[in-house]
Amino acid sequence: MERSATPSLAIVFADLLASPGVTERVELRSRFGFMAIHGGSLERGTAEIAIRAAEESGASLYAVEQPEDFRWHLPSHLVVPEASPALTSFVDHVDHVVSIHGYGREGFWTRLLLGGRDRDLAARVGRVLRAGLEGYEIIDDLAAIPSPLRGLHPENPVNRTRGGGVQLELPPRVRGLGPHGAPDHVDQLVAALAEAAA
Repeated sequence: MERSATPSLAIVFADLLASPGVTERVELRSRFGFMAIHGGSLERGTAEIAIRAAEESGASLYAVEQPEDFRWHLPSHLVVPEASPALTSFVDHVDHVVSIHGYGREGFWTRLLLGGRDRDLAARVGRVLRAGLEGYEIIDDLAAIPSPLRGLHPENPVNRTRGGGVQLELPPRVRGLGPHGAPDHVDQLVAALAEAAA
């Protein structure tokens, strides 16, 4: 089922969470966190990457996963803590966060985009990704990131922690998807993210 949301009331996030088969997961560990708010069938591989990076680094985790027969892309700025006690606990607990997203765009198949309002963290994550991930271009210059993928909206949960965060947009192949995807790409990415969290 395809659904689209319009920027209206925050209650739509509660509606998404209440939909059959949609799961929400929160694990509070360190003050660094990983998120995947469009996991499951919507942006495949993102929740798995966030979960693995959080486990390997001892970081906290917040993830929403949609079932196979359901694809509702809720804009990030409508994913609000006011509609979710689990998200509230996560945002209150962590100081910094990396939110894992998936995208596909012509000409960007090997580009990882580091948006979000915490530009110091973006630069740090960018350095670690460049050192640990081969065959990809790591872009942390906001001017070089397409506007819809910059993750700068103040209500985006990645920007609502005390220290702010980074919205990491991943093309399919680094998520292990498509004809050029491979498990070792995912392993390298997870290891680099875990190092950045540590």
